[in-house]
Amino acid sequence: MMMLRKIQCHVWICSALVPKTDKPFLHHFIYHHRLLSDLRPKNIKDSYRLLNLQEGCSLDDVRNSYRDLAKQYHPDSGSATADSATFVQIEEAYRVVLNYMTKKMKSSENNEEDEEDKFKSKTPQHRQYLSFEGVGFGTPSQRQRQYMQFRVDRASEQVMEYRKQKMERELVMSEAMLAKDVRQSKKAKITQAIERLVEDLIQESMAKGDFENLSGKGKPLQKFSDCPHIDPMTHNLNRILIDNGYQPEWILIQKEIRETIEKLRKDLIASRNKLGEPMTPQKEKQWKESCEQFTERIQALNKRINDFNLVVPILSRQMVHFNAGKEISRVQESCKSQMKRNSEKETKKTENESSRSSDIKASFFKWMNLILK
Repeated sequence: MMMLRKIQCHVWICSALVPKTDKPFLHHFIYHHRLLSDLRPKNIKDSYRLLNLQEGCSLDDVRNSYRDLAKQYHPDSGSATADSATFVQIEEAYRVVLNYMTKKMKSSENNEEDEEDKFKSKTPQHRQYLSFEGVGFGTPSQRQRQYMQFRVDRASEQVMEYRKQKMERELVMSEAMLAKDVRQSKKAKITQAIERLVEDLIQESMAKGDFENLSGKGKPLQKFSDCPHIDPMTHNLNRILIDNGYQPEWILIQKEIRETIEKLRKDLIASRNKLGEPMTPQKEKQWKESCEQFTERIQALNKRINDFNLVVPILSRQMVHFNAGKEISRVQESCKSQMKRNSEKETKKTENESSRSSDIKASFFKWMNLILK
């Protein structure tokens, strides 16, 4: 700093010793790599005029104009119009314009902030809560931190709620299992009580001698062919039931259905054979009545088939309904074929009888001829 001050004083002394001329001489020197001049623009209008600009231009226009003028007047540009004094004035004007524009921008920002402060009370108060789910207060960064903490708290509450619901479900399931165990224990107790009652009844019957008249008393039970898929106790019980004439309900119903349809068919065939062939109008009326009765009995039999299909344990053993019309036509065909056979037998019989009579006559004539001879 001391050296710079000495240099500055030396320069000023040298300038004082130089004689003055008519034209003003611009005194300038280099200070820390900057060109300084004692001639500065007086106001902002002069600065705009030096930069060949108008007031109200943009910052880019100012920079572009300064760049173009620097290319023309900078001492190191090598152009024909290079002038250090003019370049110093241009640089000072450029800095004045920049400071003016910066101040102007700051003042406009302050005015905008003041206007925002004025209208802040008029805007709806809930506008600031449209983000972050309306959580928090203060600046956006503060509200963001508050919102993150809110999310953490909410997640922990959800985890606690999930654990609570899980424990409640486990409690309900344990109560249901306990109730199921209680029901099963009651069922087991009832079963055991029934078994004890049955055993007591069997022992009482044995004491009274109700089992003395059973066939095969004192003899071992006969076993069937050994089958690993059949329980021997169940097999022996089924054998005892079969030996004593026990039959399941579906077998009895099946037997009843077969016997009933056979009887109905025989009755219908008998009634048709009684009417004979050909049938008169009265016989046709009787045949229609018998057919109607047969149809009603078939309908009742079909209801019995429905009962059979409900109790039969094997699906392949189920039966289909009988069709009354088909049964009647079958009976008529069988009757016609039987009548045809009967007529054929009668014709054969008459032919045989006629042949026998002719043989007798021929033998009689032969005997008479022999006697007369």
